[in-house]
Amino acid sequence: MYQNLPALILVFLAGMAVAIQTPINGLLAQTSGNGIFAATVSFLVGSAALAIILLSSQGLPSPAALRAIPWWMWTGGLLGAFYVWAALTNVHKIGALSLVAALIAGQLTAALVLDAAGAMGLSASPVSWQRILAVFLVAGGVLLSRF
Repeated sequence: MYQNLPALILVFLAGMAVAIQTPINGLLAQTSGNGIFAATVSFLVGSAALAIILLSSQGLPSPAALRAIPWWMWTGGLLGAFYVWAALTNVHKIGALSLVAALIAGQLTAALVLDAAGAMGLSASPVSWQRILAVFLVAGGVLLSRF
């Protein structure tokens, strides 16, 4: 149990970062008057930080390794862009708590399907009533956060 504690703490902190990042990006969108601009700035700043870390620590993968990557593995950035845009354009409408709760409900729903299918290299985990209940409890939390 404790062997995964550092990973859980890191992911917990990342979750806190998402909750803080979203209203910052939302304010950038409001101040600039352009949500796509705000999302672009978010990705450019993040990409610059990652490029510095990549080039100073690991370097680029070989051309052969890059050619071997299937096309669909390049789509993660599109999904991330959709998330950032959807979050920053709605955080000031529904609030940070409801936004993050809805995000988590969506993540859990997709994760349930991905785990059940053993998709994308994940170990298959069967759908159980406990897992379905977990998704419904979080979805209920979304509703409770709004009323």
